[in-house]
Amino acid sequence: MAEIKKTRIEISDGALIPEKGEKSTFTAWRISFFGAVALLALLPFISPDPYQHIIAFLPDGILSTFEVTLLSIVFAFIVGLFTGLGRISRIRVINRLATVYVEVIRGIPLLVQLFYIYYAMGKILQVPRLTAAVTAMTICYGAYMGEIFRAGIQAIPKGQMEAALALGMTRVQALRLIILPQTMKIILPPIGNEFIALLKDSSLVSILAVSDLLRRGREYASKTFFYFETYTVVALVYLILTLFFSRLVSLMEDRLNRRHG
Repeated sequence: MAEIKKTRIEISDGALIPEKGEKSTFTAWRISFFGAVALLALLPFISPDPYQHIIAFLPDGILSTFEVTLLSIVFAFIVGLFTGLGRISRIRVINRLATVYVEVIRGIPLLVQLFYIYYAMGKILQVPRLTAAVTAMTICYGAYMGEIFRAGIQAIPKGQMEAALALGMTRVQALRLIILPQTMKIILPPIGNEFIALLKDSSLVSILAVSDLLRRGREYASKTFFYFETYTVVALVYLILTLFFSRLVSLMEDRLNRRHG
């Protein structure tokens, strides 16, 4: 009977991180990124009204999008680290709590979490819009990052921990000095993909009246009725941002590989 070879298939909801070996001038990333930049630059010349007004209307929305995204990714990274450590903890209570958190949060859509934190919990505690947005995205993406940290830590050979303990280190010291630095090299690409996915999902905070990029686009379109033109610009800006950060993650990965290579 013929042997069946198993192939690992990886699919991400983030933008494609460019491969290290891509040297061609016309890579998919370059075509997409520079094509989007060129189109966004040409539109105001092709049709000054309304594209010039749209582009002038959006910058503060871009800043709000960055604010929500960066705050959420920092807090989600911290939550994910502790969740991942909890998932591999030998203390049953901690392990069970971390596992329940991951399973529950991953089973609830982010949009529902945003509504729940801002509107449902608003009867008990008044949460500012930006705080509610960052909190919901932190809780949601913290669960996904927890699984990334867990998988990254478990990918390190067990002999490394045993060797560190044999040298007189405590488990905490071994994790901090030996295991986690190696884990970061492994998990950087999936963490980068989560960052890019979070950047795109930040558009959902517009339902809380946070003046992000999408919210500003909706405000302009509702006043002028230039829906096609406005959402074309919004889509191009999101595409440029996600492709830019995918390249940034790729460069960080290459630099980390050279440092530890």
